[in-house]
Amino acid sequence: MPDRCTDEYMDGLRLRGDELADATVEALFADGQVGRFNTLMRWFTTSGQEVPEGLPGVARDYLRATAMPPDWVDWAVMEQARQFFIDNDVHISTALSFAAMPACYVVPHVARLLSATHSLAYPSRRMAETGQFTVYLMRPDAFEAGGRFLPAAQKVRLLHASIRRHLKQDDRWPEPVPICQEDMLGGLMMFSLQVLDALHRMGVHITPDGAEAYYYAWRVVGAILGCDPADIPPDLPAAREFSDRYMVRHMGPSPEGAHLTRQLIEMYEQVVPGTLLDPVVPALIRFLVGDTAADWLEVPRSRWDSVIKVAPVLLRELERFEDRGPWAAQLADRLGYLVTMLELSSLTRGRVMHYAVPQELKPLYGIRPAAARWTPPPPA
Repeated sequence: MPDRCTDEYMDGLRLRGDELADATVEALFADGQVGRFNTLMRWFTTSGQEVPEGLPGVARDYLRATAMPPDWVDWAVMEQARQFFIDNDVHISTALSFAAMPACYVVPHVARLLSATHSLAYPSRRMAETGQFTVYLMRPDAFEAGGRFLPAAQKVRLLHASIRRHLKQDDRWPEPVPICQEDMLGGLMMFSLQVLDALHRMGVHITPDGAEAYYYAWRVVGAILGCDPADIPPDLPAAREFSDRYMVRHMGPSPEGAHLTRQLIEMYEQVVPGTLLDPVVPALIRFLVGDTAADWLEVPRSRWDSVIKVAPVLLRELERFEDRGPWAAQLADRLGYLVTMLELSSLTRGRVMHYAVPQELKPLYGIRPAAARWTPPPPA
């Protein structure tokens, strides 16, 4: 097992991309087939679907090679992760929006990359893509014929490869490999471990087994998206060690991080009707990421910063309601699902988000927990 906490090891990760996806994208550009690929792949949306006729051979080979999940997947644990998501979908959506995304922005080179590859004026697209991707992952048919997760993951992997190619070719990146293995693993930590941390801060009651299952699902996602499985931390304590080291190495203030955060806040202020609750959004971000990171991101302060701290108390009352019986738990789960779908619908505007290989970099768019309780692993 490699020591994932040395600078030497993590520096090595910065020199590696995704060999299979990178070679596929390079061949598509070399043959002038990117436009044709994007057109045909727009209709390739479900597992088990026939590969579109006329698709370039290199793309067909890539799709066949990545059509199945890793053979080491424990499907019982994946089902446990799905149940964990059903139980906590609203809380997880909140953590993704107001903790995981700001955590990305607090890493300056990641914020610069997002600024270079996404239109700052349309942050809703990135949030919609992230939300839709997570919903696809947690559906019962995610890895079965007719499921939408694997085709979406195949496209995201090529999207990342195309961004690596563009930034390197245009000499727009100071390092050898944009979206390198270290950053891919860092992102994996933000959408798994740091989501669990945010749930803990909000007072959501989750079990150790549920937390490990949720992290396990993202380990599977990491392998599918091109992370080397040998480098993915195998459990939550190892993930904590890697995440802490990654953040210490890279986090800090940046103009791009502050700008992306302002766009995120404004987007959710527009989603919530009226203006009375607008200060809740920055207050929630500050509560979940802490004052230091919030100050780096220039998150405004308000009187809501103190009010929002009662959120764990309110969530505990909700859990007591759910514990009244199966009917209460089912009602809470159903309401949570509806709220999550309403938020996703407001971001996607009812559309299916498509992941295409950009031909150039430009603005493209706009089961109830038992008494045992998970607590975050201690800092390394």
